[in-house]
Amino acid sequence: MKEERKHFVFSGRVQGVGFRYSAYYLARLLELTGWVRNEYDGTVTMEVQGRPEQIDRLLQKLQSDRLIRIDHISATNLPLQAERTFCVR
Repeated sequence: MKEERKHFVFSGRVQGVGFRYSAYYLARLLELTGWVRNEYDGTVTMEVQGRPEQIDRLLQKLQSDRLIRIDHISATNLPLQAERTFCVR
């Protein structure tokens, strides 16, 4: 299956609720690569790379977390990058 890379910006209750570490754990479990970080404006930015169905599963799991409330997701397609892991920045 072909891989893709996505850039996401999440807004809502996404800081101070374990969002980055949930994303990290799930991405590693789903064998995705990329990174996630908090932004000064209260959003969370994430770049993730892997099979589209695994990226969709990551988003579904994050949205179903009882502490996290995602009000809006902005998504952009990016070119693939050579990387081996997912990290918290």
